[in-house]
Amino acid sequence: MGRARRFETVVFRRLRRDPPRGFVHRTAFWLLIAYVVLAALGFLPGSAGAALRGIAELDFFVLLAFCVPLLWRFVFGYLLWKVRNRLIVTYLLMGLAPVVLLVTLGVILLYVFAGQFAIFAANGVVSSELTHIGAVNASLTERMAHLLDRTPRPATVALPEAVPADREYTGLSVAAYEDGRAIAVTPASLESPRPPSVPAWLPASFSSIVFDQGHLWLRAASRLDLDGHTTVVITSVPIEKQNVDAIASGLGSVSIFTTSDLRGAAGSRSSHRVQVQFAPGSPTVAVNGVSPEQAGGQSITGGSLPAAAHFFDVPVTFPEPLTTIDWKNGASVDGVYAYVTSRPSLLYQRLFITSLTVGAMVRDSLIAIAVLFGVLELLAFLAAVRLNHTITRSVDNLYTGTVAIDSGNFTHRIPVKRKDQLGALSRSFNEMAVSLERLIAEQREKQRLQSELAIAQEVQANLFPHGQVSLPMLELHGKCVPARTVSGDYYDFLVSGADGLGLALGDISGKGISAALLMATLYSAVRAYRFAGEELIAEGAAALAHPGSRLAGVEEVECGELFEEPARMLALLNRHIYRSTQPEKYATLFLAHYHGPTHRLVYSNGGHLPPLLLRADDSVTRLDRGGMVVGLLDNLTWEQGTERLSPGDILIAYSDGVTEPENDFGEFGEERLLEVVRRHRHLPLAGITEQVLQSLRSWIGDQEQPDDITLVLARQR
Repeated sequence: MGRARRFETVVFRRLRRDPPRGFVHRTAFWLLIAYVVLAALGFLPGSAGAALRGIAELDFFVLLAFCVPLLWRFVFGYLLWKVRNRLIVTYLLMGLAPVVLLVTLGVILLYVFAGQFAIFAANGVVSSELTHIGAVNASLTERMAHLLDRTPRPATVALPEAVPADREYTGLSVAAYEDGRAIAVTPASLESPRPPSVPAWLPASFSSIVFDQGHLWLRAASRLDLDGHTTVVITSVPIEKQNVDAIASGLGSVSIFTTSDLRGAAGSRSSHRVQVQFAPGSPTVAVNGVSPEQAGGQSITGGSLPAAAHFFDVPVTFPEPLTTIDWKNGASVDGVYAYVTSRPSLLYQRLFITSLTVGAMVRDSLIAIAVLFGVLELLAFLAAVRLNHTITRSVDNLYTGTVAIDSGNFTHRIPVKRKDQLGALSRSFNEMAVSLERLIAEQREKQRLQSELAIAQEVQANLFPHGQVSLPMLELHGKCVPARTVSGDYYDFLVSGADGLGLALGDISGKGISAALLMATLYSAVRAYRFAGEELIAEGAAALAHPGSRLAGVEEVECGELFEEPARMLALLNRHIYRSTQPEKYATLFLAHYHGPTHRLVYSNGGHLPPLLLRADDSVTRLDRGGMVVGLLDNLTWEQGTERLSPGDILIAYSDGVTEPENDFGEFGEERLLEVVRRHRHLPLAGITEQVLQSLRSWIGDQEQPDDITLVLARQR
């Protein structure tokens, strides 16, 4: 199997085609290979070559069966892939196929009508001749009856005035009988050498085509009873070429033939089947599978088909059974047919024979209508071609545009020259391309901003305290959850020596990048002032160790201790933020300094939500001493308060993102915050923080986090 697949791949790669994948395609390929091999081996001599040729033929038919679905796939997968080809096939199926069917039906109907009209005309001529012969025969019978009444039993009867003057019949004969006795007639040219007998079934008046003595005749017979005597006159015209020429005059060619020799078959009936076969230029007729040329009986052809008057003046051929009577017994005889070949021009002249002017007018009118219809059809065809071109061109432009857009060429535009729906579709495509180009640019800008925000988030995350920050006598934990990529909330732990701690918690006005930048400014200022104070205290302590610089050391220590006072720090930060930011920018800030040996917490609140001090006995103290927000007005002062922490006391400092989230029941609020902390106060501070955040997420539900969430917990050991 692997070698066969490799062979298929090599052959199709040489032909620059994809290797076969399906069972049908692969089987057809190997059947073709087998056919080529068997056909080549079929040239071997003897029975082996003949057997191989037979197998090759069988293989060929099987190959054709497998090629049908492949051809179907090719037609619908390749030829009809283009909209233009599909529209062409649709037009052919919807427009051309019905027209072809209707035209074919019309041609067939016209042919049948023309054939029937030709037969009707030929029958009319025959009927006219029979009527004329019958009238002449009746006149002869009456004259002969009166003549025989005056001259009983004459030897001959002269009929000079009985010969038709307006028609000439070849072989016309008259037979007269009185009481069953034959009477000779003169002139001798009218007397038949083999006069017909008088059958018993003969009525008083008769005219028809008869079969008698092995030949076909136009025959009329009359019987008249006068004074006890019966006179019978029979006029016969043989159906032979000269007489058939007269019948076919103005019609074309007329053939009268029998399908078999009727001698001995008179009175018999047989079913007949007429078959008309149309061939280019010369249709043929066969009755019961026999054409006039193949007729075993009589076949008489008269007249001739003239040359065509115009290109559509085609021969019209039609057969018609002739009513024929067997003269012996009066029974109908089947198997006698008239075969008429005419042209539309001859039939047209015969149709309008009474008024050639009217016929010319009708002909010219029909030609004018045909030309008009042809012009209208041509205009409709040109309009359809143009509409098809506009549709396929628009579809092709759209396909080219989609390929260009898919390849990244967003500057590609479709030329729009029409104001129809296809033009509107092209304009919509161009607008879509413009929108895509703009969206791609915006997406790239957004990605750039997100990348920068990710960097900003990483930088801001480094500003918050890392690792476990705590004192031997105080446990600390803080967490900030930004509502967006970066946060406007701020908290910090500043450890001072072994028993001192600075605690800061703030909330910048606004959100996003601007709040994050102001938060970084506030972070830097707090740390700068705090570290400056520590540096002054360290230098003052070093100066106090030398007697000569004691005074300077005292001043430095006192100056450094000022930076540990929260109210003083808020005043300095207020001046810094007010003078370095826009007027509408401000921050709420809570600052505190914790002294470990005394468990004393000195704080000042700059407009921030008051932190809560949850005592060990479940009482709550609000740390609300301070003043207004920082950075809104210049030259402000703040108060500061002092609280002493007992073992088990928990300091809860938070931003408004903790207490202000709402749902259908209202805000989360301080009471729920205190309830969660009370319920889980036995847990580590990180566990308490996680419980508070979980309660907040449950309270918010599926809503977006409305604000930054910051929570700082401190517990006295």
